[in-house]
Amino acid sequence: MDVDTRHWIGGRRVANADTFEDVSPLDGEVIAVVSRGGTAEVDAAVAAAKDAFVGWSRTSPAERAELLRRVAAGIEARIEDLAQVETRDNGSLLRSHRRGVMPRVAMNIRFFADHLSSLVHSDFDTRGHRNHVTWDPAGVTAIVTPWNAPLMLATWRIGPALAAGNTVVAKPPEWAPLTASLFADIAHEAGLPAGVFNVVQGLGNEAGAPLVAHPDVRRICFTGSVPTSIKVGESAARNVTPVSFELGGKSPLLVFDDADLDLAVDLAVEQFDNSGQVCLAAVRMLVQDGIYDEFRARFLERAATLVQGDSRDEGVDLGPLVSKSHFERVDGFVKRAVAGGAEVILGGGPNDELNVATGGFYYRPTVFEGVDRTMEITCQEVFGPVLTLQGFSTEDDGIAMANDTDYGLAATIVTGSQERAERVASAVRAGTVWVNCFFVRDLSAPFGGSGRSGIGREGGTWSFDFYCDVKNSVFAPKGWN
Repeated sequence: MDVDTRHWIGGRRVANADTFEDVSPLDGEVIAVVSRGGTAEVDAAVAAAKDAFVGWSRTSPAERAELLRRVAAGIEARIEDLAQVETRDNGSLLRSHRRGVMPRVAMNIRFFADHLSSLVHSDFDTRGHRNHVTWDPAGVTAIVTPWNAPLMLATWRIGPALAAGNTVVAKPPEWAPLTASLFADIAHEAGLPAGVFNVVQGLGNEAGAPLVAHPDVRRICFTGSVPTSIKVGESAARNVTPVSFELGGKSPLLVFDDADLDLAVDLAVEQFDNSGQVCLAAVRMLVQDGIYDEFRARFLERAATLVQGDSRDEGVDLGPLVSKSHFERVDGFVKRAVAGGAEVILGGGPNDELNVATGGFYYRPTVFEGVDRTMEITCQEVFGPVLTLQGFSTEDDGIAMANDTDYGLAATIVTGSQERAERVASAVRAGTVWVNCFFVRDLSAPFGGSGRSGIGREGGTWSFDFYCDVKNSVFAPKGWN
């Protein structure tokens, strides 16, 4: 289908002479030539958003909520279009986009529209003075999103930002920019006023950098790598601009000897979802010694049955990695791990047969054994279909290994004991802990990372605490005419 590859600024399409090629990881083909923005386009988009903020921030919460519900309805009407485009763009499974990801995009918008009605704080008294708390719109919000679930992760921030009364300038990922453009069309058709939502496409150092450094941006949301977040944070600090960061992960899957092994194996195999390109994935499998051998055998047997291929095929379990450069990055991690003494017990390299046949960037599901805490493969985020398997003896040992990381985004625990589940969940350092489940997300719950996995919490009222200037007005009991 046709996707407009120009910027969306101030309610109209804007092109510029510079472009970049958008390559599909399914087959290595160029699927779009996209406008390549820079400082000029960023300045224009921020100016449009700043102008639009005056009117948008003064609309009532009920008006904003109704408009956003129309946007959500527009998304639902185009789920198939969005799913097809994003699968072609970033290589994620089409069935996942149809059944889960794109419906969640609509839910992201609708949830925060609905949540506005519950955004109240009871007045309270201080020595006869009345305290009244409000959430006031903050201003222009910059949203820089990643390529692994570009539209879903963008609307996780766009939803509350717009609902709060802010205006938005979004910089989509250059490896998967197309659904952001479709979202702009949908929002416009729903009646969102010009300048309230803007899209500037381009490379990180050319479009992202001037956006996060802009003095008229009042909130910055970034999802991506730790090194890039440091640069974003330095720019934000110069303008004292609040930031919300969702960064990397090196999450543990803790399997205790009282666990349901069928469940444990199911959860372990699920960590290959989206070819491992999931920040929340529990890539460090830590299994108690008493069940280690049985878990290992059953997990490897199941993982070996995963089907890799074109993500548009219903029977495929793993698609490609998002780009040639990311494919080479993942392969570099694997080669260095082998050179460092880690043992490959599954996969261990590219799917050469499939890559030759398709021209895509497919990497085999890979599992390492014989690793330790000093190795790069256990310390650094690979962001590919690469897991490590280690044993532990006691509960305390398992907790210590789980926490032996600079990251703290998530953790998954598998145990048959509620008492142990409570103890371990309390002791593990992570923003989200799943017990006998994985990837259960409620939009009203706080979400964010500890350590190098991020700054801040979003979800429910926590989102509005970030996107708004929370104000307390104190009224004296006397002095009225």
